[in-house]
Amino acid sequence: MDIMKLYNDWCSNANEDKDLITELKAIENDENEIYERFYTSLKFGTAGLRGVIGAGTNRMNIYVVRQATQGLANYVLKKYGKGSVAISHDSRIKADLFMIEAARVLAANGIKVYITKELEPTPVLSYLVRYFKCQAGIMVTASHNPAKYNGYKAYGEDGCQMTDAAATAVYDEISKLDIFNDVKIADFEESVKSGIIEYVDDSVYDTFLEKVMEQQVNPGICKGSGLKVVYTPLNGTGNKLVRKVLNKIGVEEVDIVKEQELPDGNFTTCPYPNPEIKEALQKGLDLCEKVQPDLLLATDPDADRVGIAVKDYDGSYRLISGNENGVMLTNYILSCKKENGTLPEKPVVVKTIVTTKLINKLCEKYNCELKNVLTGFKYIGEVILNLEKKHEENRYLFGFEESYGYLSGTYVRDKDAVVASMLVCEMAAYYKKQGKSLAQVIDGLYEEFGYYINQTYAFEFDGAAGMQKMADIMSEIRNNSPKAIDKYNVTKICDYQLKKETDIVTGKVDDINLPTSNVIALNLEGDNAVIIRPSGTEPKIKLYITAVGKTHEDAVNICEQIVKSAKALIGC
Repeated sequence: MDIMKLYNDWCSNANEDKDLITELKAIENDENEIYERFYTSLKFGTAGLRGVIGAGTNRMNIYVVRQATQGLANYVLKKYGKGSVAISHDSRIKADLFMIEAARVLAANGIKVYITKELEPTPVLSYLVRYFKCQAGIMVTASHNPAKYNGYKAYGEDGCQMTDAAATAVYDEISKLDIFNDVKIADFEESVKSGIIEYVDDSVYDTFLEKVMEQQVNPGICKGSGLKVVYTPLNGTGNKLVRKVLNKIGVEEVDIVKEQELPDGNFTTCPYPNPEIKEALQKGLDLCEKVQPDLLLATDPDADRVGIAVKDYDGSYRLISGNENGVMLTNYILSCKKENGTLPEKPVVVKTIVTTKLINKLCEKYNCELKNVLTGFKYIGEVILNLEKKHEENRYLFGFEESYGYLSGTYVRDKDAVVASMLVCEMAAYYKKQGKSLAQVIDGLYEEFGYYINQTYAFEFDGAAGMQKMADIMSEIRNNSPKAIDKYNVTKICDYQLKKETDIVTGKVDDINLPTSNVIALNLEGDNAVIIRPSGTEPKIKLYITAVGKTHEDAVNICEQIVKSAKALIGC
């Protein structure tokens, strides 16, 4: 690859975005900066594209977006002969521009485009794909990454993020294209006039909210409950729809974090807008100290994930993890539906393999089928699809992952912070009427089932050598599996790459009926566990630790012991 030739090609051809021209000129004598932008291309995978905004093949810009969209158009036309695609965007820098450029490419290829008039949550995009019976969807977002990033999530006709096979097929099409010469472009305004690009009517969002409202477990429970909420959309897309749905269910006192209310792709109030981290919630926590609500809600920029904090016994605010919120919501849905007689026969709950095992105990209590799937919400969507094929979609109750993503209902096939925010408030009001806080609820579940602590650790291995090191670590664990982690014997090994589950006690080996994934789970005595999962796109290995104790202090001590041994296992 001649990097300087690539750079010069861009200097000659990338003249439609003045920011790119300025950037290219600024680095003309800086070989390192030129190399960084051109040594590789952003790879299109199951999560679409994601990268730093800027000039070059290794950056997010209108040319990379156009090339990716031409590849998607070629895929749609080859597979379906014709088709339609829904597109939306969040509050990220240049997100609206990237949406328009993608629409222009699709229109030039004769593909009908439905686009949103303004920024919308990711679950709305999933809904639009299904509502308009599209063959694909595009959401311009980088989720909770820092402000300098943007991205491009691609969806299939079922409203799920693209499968591995579909993403590979699209990437193959992209790889054939010259980024400047092989992309078709239509005039945007002319395409809108001709009708091949169509703005989504506001009435469609009303039908989305109707579907959300159908997921209420105890309709009307919030009215008169006195529930008080602080809400922050973290300068993203949740502001309108979350507030609308809270108003509809009767939450009368909602205080908004003003600094984070309006869309702002610079995310100036926190290092990055991730509701998993305290820094992102700090403005909301500050407001909580002033107005003393029952609950803090925070949705990420594309409003597919929600984080919460609840009032603790001493009046301070306790951050609730994604696992804890998922457990509480599952318990609320199962217990209330059983109580009011709406629990279906053979109910189904879905979680990812790295999500808390406490949910297993709940499902056993309510005789509910629990399905474990690989990391990624598309796999939860796939469970819904398979139930739908058997006309059993009413069995699906709830799906969630430890990274703050939740879905009740089958109207979309991605995690939805709008419905999750509604259910959290409904749950809080339900228990408030019983004189209980959500802090008491989660502690009560720990008292009943054991104190489950779930911790995630990420370790970086830089460069090409780092990727090889990670491969060596996984190979070593796979070929020489440990017999114990600290003082806890390994009882079962689940190797999701070999698709084998080995019971160490009995020696029995069973097949794992899931797609191949480079993940190894070590189940330990006492329901403890260590899961090792390298990233497929970054030089990182993640450790997911489960520690179970009779008390919180007991669980913390066990967790510390297991973490120390697990780090040693991967040489960190």
